[in-house]
Amino acid sequence: MSRQETLIVFIKNPEKGKVKTRLASVSGDEAALEIYHFLLGKTRSAALGVECTRLLCYSDYVPATDEWPADAFLKMVQSPGNLGQRMASAFQAAFCSGAKKAVIIGSDCPRLDSALIQDAFGALDNNDFVLGPALDGGYYLLGMRNFMPELFEGIPWSTASVAEDTLRLIRTAGRNCQLLPLLSDIDEYEDWIAYVSSNPDAGKESVCR
Repeated sequence: MSRQETLIVFIKNPEKGKVKTRLASVSGDEAALEIYHFLLGKTRSAALGVECTRLLCYSDYVPATDEWPADAFLKMVQSPGNLGQRMASAFQAAFCSGAKKAVIIGSDCPRLDSALIQDAFGALDNNDFVLGPALDGGYYLLGMRNFMPELFEGIPWSTASVAEDTLRLIRTAGRNCQLLPLLSDIDEYEDWIAYVSSNPDAGKESVCR
């Protein structure tokens, strides 16, 4: 694995009643957990398809065994704090370990594939940052070639202005940023229904339709 390119993957420990809670308010906890396992599988496949160092950051604890191969992922627990503080710590760890480019993704965007992640690393050849905006106003991917802690300060996380506010901070600092395609996260049950409707294979892989 290339030590100069690091992919940071943020996931939640998949436990019933603790994942996809907004979706679960309609689908129920069992179905929400199954959907989250589906999303984890998509994320894992996308990450494994990219030649890079892979840093897997769990929300609460590192399990003794799971479906994420230990020989392909460096595993750790996310640092304390809000989302911005946790992402900042992960980026800092990546760059302190020798990364020249670092990209972070979550586990909510099933349309994010290996090719798009590779495009993100490629964009950093000529740009300071790369951002994958989500339809809900957040982002599904953020990449940089130098650590900029200010990017995670003063952002109202989990709001419709996260991507816009992040871009504003980048431009205010005089840096440039390449945008990736606009994609949808799976947060609400309606998001899942829309995804399954346009991706028949998802219906085959999961009973939650």
